[in-house]
Amino acid sequence: MNNKAKYSQLIKSEAKRLGFLSCGISRAQFLEEEAPRLEKYLKNNMNGEMHYMENHFDKRLDPTKLVEGSKSVISLLLNYYPDETQIENTFKVSKYAYGTDYHFVIKDKLKELLNFITKEIGEVSGRAFTDSAPVLDKAWAAKSGLGWVGKHTLLLTQQTGSFYFVGELIIDLELEYDAPTTDHCGTCTKCIDACPTQAITEPYVVDGSKCISYFTIELKDKIPTEFKGQFDDWMFGCDICQDVCPWNRFSKAHSEPLFNPHPELLSMTKKDWEEITEDVFKDLFKKSPVKRTKFEGLKRNIEFLQKEKP
Repeated sequence: MNNKAKYSQLIKSEAKRLGFLSCGISRAQFLEEEAPRLEKYLKNNMNGEMHYMENHFDKRLDPTKLVEGSKSVISLLLNYYPDETQIENTFKVSKYAYGTDYHFVIKDKLKELLNFITKEIGEVSGRAFTDSAPVLDKAWAAKSGLGWVGKHTLLLTQQTGSFYFVGELIIDLELEYDAPTTDHCGTCTKCIDACPTQAITEPYVVDGSKCISYFTIELKDKIPTEFKGQFDDWMFGCDICQDVCPWNRFSKAHSEPLFNPHPELLSMTKKDWEEITEDVFKDLFKKSPVKRTKFEGLKRNIEFLQKEKP
């Protein structure tokens, strides 16, 4: 076994020990296929108010411009599928936001993995990323064989569906590279048919500016009135396209204690949400991604849903 293969195996074993679902490796190079897609997405203003997506265009497509001297992109998946979900007929929070903010959880694990690499292999430079820098996470995960990008533009695997986070280490070490997998969406259009706001404008294209997650998290202004009655009680994020996906029948509960929800979160009724105070909000979402929308934002979302009633 050569060094590249040996080091790659070593990294994958440690990733598994750290609790990652899977680990794939690809060569750090320009993402040729993604360039025209990203250009079209931005040109058609599908990013809405998410202006940060217009920044660092070159770095988004080329990791060597982001991390000098980089040779490999190590992609990792971390499962967040809960073993219990919220009660029926309540205002809903996306499953990814039930527990501690994933940025902290994954970053810590990625840093541990990077420390392991430098300790076991030697002087290796690199950086850890998870959804907070100009990196096309799903494209890299697909390139390294961890799954395929589905018609809802989320990464899918035959074994465990799509309820997981994606993170990367971009490092200056040459490794053995994995090959992409094939697309298994077939003729299925369940995600497209189920989206209440028609945000999936065509297979493999999501107009971010029409997505319920965008309205309830990213948008800071008023939610446009033309979308009234279309939110299906989602007050933070949305899981509809994932919930209807046939591959998610294979989702298994995560084993990360930090992703467990606040004990009261799952049992809160619509009335509880309507009467939520700032203190309760702070307690419920102490380290949660829901903090991004702030108390006022969540109240705005709940009020928008209340007005949806006939």
